[in-house]
Amino acid sequence: MKNIDHIGIAVKDFNTSIPLFEKLLNTPCFKTEFVETEAVNTAFFQTGESKIELLQSETDDGVIAKFIEKKGEGIHHIAFEVDDILAEMKRLSEEGFQLLNESPKKGADNKWVCFLHPKGTNGVLIELCQTIR
Repeated sequence: MKNIDHIGIAVKDFNTSIPLFEKLLNTPCFKTEFVETEAVNTAFFQTGESKIELLQSETDDGVIAKFIEKKGEGIHHIAFEVDDILAEMKRLSEEGFQLLNESPKKGADNKWVCFLHPKGTNGVLIELCQTIR
């Protein structure tokens, strides 16, 4: 794993959360994007070498809506950048980690992504991401 690519934060409402994080981080939101496979809207902020990704559910029964219903708004996941997502998935699987995806899927910010089950990572949802080339 190379570095922390971003921290994902589940939010209820972009109209409130984007201006809040623009003030907090003293930087504008540089991109919003809809991820169809997850029915989630994303908003990105650059802070140093890492990013903050806000996640807003597009549906009442989406993964982010369910997360907020269960745990409230807050940190949803930590994403680590990798050079070779397939090799990293194989390595982690062999180490006993449970992958939530059998193969990488297209995520936001032009990335291939795969998630690790939080039960095996001390309750933290971990995302692996690799830039699509």
